[in-house]
Amino acid sequence: MAVALGLAAMIVGTVHAQNPPTRPPVPRPFPGASAPPTVQVPEPPPGDATLGGAPVYPTAEFLESFDAGRGQRYYLYGTNSDFETIVGYYRNVLRNGGREIFRAPLMQQFDLGRFNEDNMAFPPSVVVKDYSGGATPGYLFVDGTTEKRYLTIIQIVPAPGTVGRLTAPAAPRPQ
Repeated sequence: MAVALGLAAMIVGTVHAQNPPTRPPVPRPFPGASAPPTVQVPEPPPGDATLGGAPVYPTAEFLESFDAGRGQRYYLYGTNSDFETIVGYYRNVLRNGGREIFRAPLMQQFDLGRFNEDNMAFPPSVVVKDYSGGATPGYLFVDGTTEKRYLTIIQIVPAPGTVGRLTAPAAPRPQ
């Protein structure tokens, strides 16, 4: 039995010598951790050429743009002029009565050209939406840490490929 205990001690000692005690892992940052975020430069307001000649209400402030797909973008503008004033402006400038999309909240669409489903994601148009009523005190736009509310939002979607020209408005659709 002494031989067996000696042999067991020798085997345990050999195994222990081959596998030294493991050290606790060194903490590392989360996988995929990257450098500090980059500072985003505000998007400059689009010019007439970008908007395909679509008019922008004089006191409207450019907010941002979004990819609509198929080579089109949504351009958002905010203003604290009331909905009726903005709709009147676009009726006069576009010589088009537009059409009411919703009554609550009020939305009016003015077509800027014909919709071609083969190469467009959205009809070329100016859409005016009223944010003055209801539970919210206006459309909330946040830029970094700055918040601002707008009573009316104007969305302009030019036709793809229009550069500096306004296409002929489509005939109003029957309601």
